[in-house]
Amino acid sequence: MATDPTPDPATRWLTAREQEIWRSYMATAIELQARLDRQLRSDAGMPVAYYEILVVLSESPGCSLRMSRLAEVCNSSRSRLSHAMTAMEKSGWVSRCAVDGDRRGAVAQLTDAGLEALREAAPGHVTEVRECLFDSLTEQQAEVLHEISQAIGVTLRQRG
Repeated sequence: MATDPTPDPATRWLTAREQEIWRSYMATAIELQARLDRQLRSDAGMPVAYYEILVVLSESPGCSLRMSRLAEVCNSSRSRLSHAMTAMEKSGWVSRCAVDGDRRGAVAQLTDAGLEALREAAPGHVTEVRECLFDSLTEQQAEVLHEISQAIGVTLRQRG
């Protein structure tokens, strides 16, 4: 943070090195996400968020999942997921149906067309992930990245 005339002594400010690491991490994470999104939009006609939803549904038992759980797994708000599902239903990739005995609950279901769209999108997406991430790292660096990601994930889940 730039010099603050009245710094709060209770705040644990980042050191200069931590600030450098933070900014580098954020710039890289944002650029990687943007590149993956551009590739999927260009090659498969879908944003990375839709791809993620299709992947999660394809890996779920019966290719279906309660909407509330899908939002949780995709780290999405229910409102954002609902908008995505509406667009994906128009493409024929997913369907929604009510849960018996639960007027507010709904289940997202991957359709055959959605599975086919995922199969067509996957090779280009995986190639982009490999070229932009894994080809830049040694095996040891990839393992360290995994450990770091796991540690951050644990902290985030603990903090709710």
